[in-house]
Amino acid sequence: MGSAEPDLYRDTWVRYLGYANEVGESFRPVVPVPVVWASYGVASAYVTADAIDKGRRAATAHSQDPAQATQVAVAVVDTFVWQSLASVAIPGITINRVCAASLALLGALTRWPPPVRRWATTALGLATIPLIITPIDRTVDFLMDSSLRKLYRTPGEPPAPH
Repeated sequence: MGSAEPDLYRDTWVRYLGYANEVGESFRPVVPVPVVWASYGVASAYVTADAIDKGRRAATAHSQDPAQATQVAVAVVDTFVWQSLASVAIPGITINRVCAASLALLGALTRWPPPVRRWATTALGLATIPLIITPIDRTVDFLMDSSLRKLYRTPGEPPAPH
């Protein structure tokens, strides 16, 4: 019984690079803004590398297919769009807004000194990350299944696993 080769970008520690921007957004109250932007750079590099990897895998899997270029393009576009939404854009906005709201509320409702409020906001942002991952992933699956994937999926084909 052979085992499938693990996906470097989904089945190993490399997957956590996709969450770099959420960590950056959590630390926004206590680090310089360029550090936050650098975290988006790491997450974007992860997204791009995963899309390239899926394109290479599709090229190998469809090496004898006359429509190989189409299969590769679909794999790259699907992965890039899905990862951009589910790993960078939506979680980044979500954590940014959670942290902004919590910092404002802590300022209005407590007498904590600013450094304590900023670190409490960072802790809340970090604690929020595991709670948002699955709902965002499922939402992006739904959105893509309802829109973009209708353009290139054959009827009855299940959505690609993420």
